[in-house]
Amino acid sequence: MEKITFHYDKKEGKVRVRYRLRDGRKTQICHTSDIICDLKELGQFMPNGETVSRKKVYNIQLSESLKREYEVMKAAYAKMCDEGLDITTEVFEREITAIKTPIQAVRAEQPSIIQRFRKYADDAYRNGILGANRHKHIIVVSDKLERFLCIKGISAITAEEFTIDHLMEFREFIFNEYNYVTTYPKLYSKVLPQNKPSARLSMNTVTSQLKMFQTFFTELEDRDEINKSPFRKLGKTSKKTIMKTKYDNPVFLRKDEFQILLAAKNVPASLQDTLDAFLVQIAFGCRISDFQRMDMSKIAVSEEGIPYIHYIPKKTANAQEDNTELMTPILRFAFDIIQKTGFQFPILKNVSGAIGYNNRIKALLQHFKIDRMVEQYNEETKENEYVELYKVASSKLARKTHVDMMNKVQVDMYAAGLHKAGSSAVKHYTNLELKDHFTLMNAAFEQEPYHVNQSLEITP
Repeated sequence: MEKITFHYDKKEGKVRVRYRLRDGRKTQICHTSDIICDLKELGQFMPNGETVSRKKVYNIQLSESLKREYEVMKAAYAKMCDEGLDITTEVFEREITAIKTPIQAVRAEQPSIIQRFRKYADDAYRNGILGANRHKHIIVVSDKLERFLCIKGISAITAEEFTIDHLMEFREFIFNEYNYVTTYPKLYSKVLPQNKPSARLSMNTVTSQLKMFQTFFTELEDRDEINKSPFRKLGKTSKKTIMKTKYDNPVFLRKDEFQILLAAKNVPASLQDTLDAFLVQIAFGCRISDFQRMDMSKIAVSEEGIPYIHYIPKKTANAQEDNTELMTPILRFAFDIIQKTGFQFPILKNVSGAIGYNNRIKALLQHFKIDRMVEQYNEETKENEYVELYKVASSKLARKTHVDMMNKVQVDMYAAGLHKAGSSAVKHYTNLELKDHFTLMNAAFEQEPYHVNQSLEITP
């Protein structure tokens, strides 16, 4: 239980009333009020405004002022504890000021930056500008911002008040948020265990989240809700630094490593579902968000008898100008797995987590000793490190493997030398039809062509 006492150094004369709040041995914060009085008169009162004795004649106005100040301090401290704020004198003073002046002129007309950020995300999703996945990611950034402002003690700040300094501090907070989880447990009580930050984030992840935040400020500029985005107030060098992305050398399965999985026998029961799903995803090269939505209804058969999957990519659906679907021929090994499983892969219900798809892929590659050393950049040491491939494997490895294998069997469109590299004219002269796509895929994955009827039965 907190205890509030007077705190001053002078022994006589007029003073500005100061307080000290203690709560146990570790908590000690101070507050300087606007109340000015003589120390002799202050000596008649306790911090809560009550008189020390039963004296009937006393300064009633001073008593009322002390009572109000005491109640404000108790309310501010209770809010700090309830919201898991940093228990410091600085935050204490901010919360006291917020209680005394709850409505400031600029805030009377504008919502807080958190409220406006979430409205931006919800409106963009409702209007079809953002897809469900993108909307979810922006809400994650919004939640991070709310925790940051709460810890700083400036939860009510508006977008107009958000400065370059706030932006740079927020960037550092995103990098190292894992340091705050145990210090402010109440702020993370509603965050799912798998979503709680547990390590320093990579530069690319932080930059990606800042770009979502930057787009929000651009929207406010376009609507004349703010004069200038803090991102545009950054100098060129600073902006280039904080919005920088770095990519490791591409990591994918080589053909011989892929063949190890394709020819696998006596697979542990705990890994069979993962192996089936991973091989099919490699064959399609699709994102995990699209792969999770696939079932038998996504399969069709061309006039030539080539089975293929068709879908509109979830990530880019809202940005497309038409409803054109992607069509990917189904390689024979993927077709056999789909027929065996009915296109049902239970492992895909949980992608992350200790027993999720991504970790199962790591276990799968480790089981088959696919442990080639690959480069990984260490953000803290600023050096490349070499780790076994299986340690960095995830569903993204399937997409990267597909792209790499396909890239190695395609001829450069500009190899004829009739047009300069990058010329759009070349694309007007040709079109990769499904049967051509099927031929290239069979060559890339060393598969034999096959055909099926409309009932998905293999034909001679």
